[in-house]
Amino acid sequence: MKCPHCLVSFHAEWTREVLRSDIEYLWSTSYTLCAACKKLIVYLAKGHPGGTNLASFMVYPRGISRIPLPADVPEQYAQDYKEACLVLPDSPKASAALSRRCLQNVLRAIPKVKPSDLSKEIDEILNSKQLPSHLADAIDAIRVLGNFAAHPIKSTNTGAIVEVEEGESEWLLDVLEGLFDFYFVQPAILQKKRDLLNTKLQGAGKPPLK
Repeated sequence: MKCPHCLVSFHAEWTREVLRSDIEYLWSTSYTLCAACKKLIVYLAKGHPGGTNLASFMVYPRGISRIPLPADVPEQYAQDYKEACLVLPDSPKASAALSRRCLQNVLRAIPKVKPSDLSKEIDEILNSKQLPSHLADAIDAIRVLGNFAAHPIKSTNTGAIVEVEEGESEWLLDVLEGLFDFYFVQPAILQKKRDLLNTKLQGAGKPPLK
């Protein structure tokens, strides 16, 4: 798993402790220690006595750590991304819905794919060959991981709160980070370098780069 504190992946060894039963559920905790940063990760789980867990919630840390977005990412996309990160511990389904909506908005606004369902929009951006191979493969995996064939509502109604596969919500956030870097961060870095070079050329009495 990826540590929610330091973002380093490690093999988690979980310890489970039963708390007690109330009128509805049997409550228990599961915790592990990150091998990298040595910080504790704690989940609270509810289930039926003698049965399997019905749901579990990460209670420490409260949220999922992600790399802070650069200022070059426009606020309309950054806001959806941040909200998707914030709600992930409580509702992976809500997080995935926000991420899918953000992904669709980016694809329509920047490479300007034809508005359709998300699966067809992914096809269009892949067929355009605009993306580097690693990012193209990551976006293509969204359909596989999300099992769009079995859950077409994820493609036709991206903001719907529907069941998600294991790791799907986190993968969507990873893909968004990759797209933000490709469409916003790297062009901004290149433009700053270009502006600096043009300043030097101007100072030397030479024409700027076109």
